[in-house]
Amino acid sequence: MSGPETGTYAALFDASPTTTKLVTLGNLSRVGARPPLGQYIGLLWERRHFLWADARAKVASGTRQSLLGNAWLILNPLINGAVYFLIFGLLMKNARGIDNFVGYLLIGVFLFQFTTQSINGGARSVQAGKNLIRAFTFPRAALPISVMLRNLLSLGPTLLTLAALIYFVPPAEEYTWRIALVAGALALQVMFTTGLTLLVARWAAALPDVTNLISMVMRIWLYASAVFFSFDRLVDDPELLRWLEANPMFIVLDIVRDCVLYATTPDPMRWVWLGGWAVGMLLIGFITFWSAEESYGR
Repeated sequence: MSGPETGTYAALFDASPTTTKLVTLGNLSRVGARPPLGQYIGLLWERRHFLWADARAKVASGTRQSLLGNAWLILNPLINGAVYFLIFGLLMKNARGIDNFVGYLLIGVFLFQFTTQSINGGARSVQAGKNLIRAFTFPRAALPISVMLRNLLSLGPTLLTLAALIYFVPPAEEYTWRIALVAGALALQVMFTTGLTLLVARWAAALPDVTNLISMVMRIWLYASAVFFSFDRLVDDPELLRWLEANPMFIVLDIVRDCVLYATTPDPMRWVWLGGWAVGMLLIGFITFWSAEESYGR
């Protein structure tokens, strides 16, 4: 066998004793190196079936040990909605001046909960997956995206429950063709939430203390999104109102409420604003997370 060529790193032999394959340094890649952005997206896409199956398995196993099982996917938002209705609807009288306050409140609680759970889970995903990161090579963005998919699957029965409650609980609403617009608003919410989940996962991986601040920030955001009261009754300053209504979660809730409760076609500018938030946050969150790909296993 001839001697190794210059620049040869290793020689790999076939089953045939007379055949030799030479692997040069140019054909090798550093383990754990960050792939180019396009290749990174392709690697994630190749694993889409596994991510979906993993999310479904974790949703099913999450409530398996409890007596009521998957019923808690519906009971949790229902209980939250009942508590908020008791406090803000009955005790604090925030229902005054809001048509169909029950539907108004349930839409806010159910949809905001999806974003809250995704962000909270995404912030912990990288730390929770440290052993997996160190043992296998895979796009690390799969960890927060898996959390988001898990919550998206849990959102399905929640939305069905919400639709039934709004239709049957007095004052019952008659659905119009505008109900089809809700799918677009929810798709933009999912895009926005995915981007924000990736961004928060990056911050929490660099500074774990971020996870302790998220619950406080999410609580402030909850109040700033008019989940259980109306800005029209509480805010008199037009400039402040304009800033509050630019909040992406407020826009989501406002569009869904218009379509479902009030049979009103949302202002096209609301869609423009929400689309900008969704696309912008998805790009910022994904690129920010990808740029630190090599740091997550340290």
